[in-house]
Amino acid sequence: MTIHFPSSEAKGGTLKVTLVKSLAGRLKNHQASVRGLGIRRIHQTVEVKDTPENRGMINTAHYLLRVEDAAAN
Repeated sequence: MTIHFPSSEAKGGTLKVTLVKSLAGRLKNHQASVRGLGIRRIHQTVEVKDTPENRGMINTAHYLLRVEDAAAN
């Protein structure tokens, strides 16, 4: 499965990541990926740098998250 991310306009852009589903009962590495992004609660939104490391964490738990381009607002 390929995840399509919003395109960042400039190198080093930011992404808005929101947790939309609960972490209860999820795999430990998926929980750790969400926590690594700085998200603690459902419906909490954080802005993270658009880096390969952050995209990897987002890709791991993609079914729990909503991802938007921060520059779109």
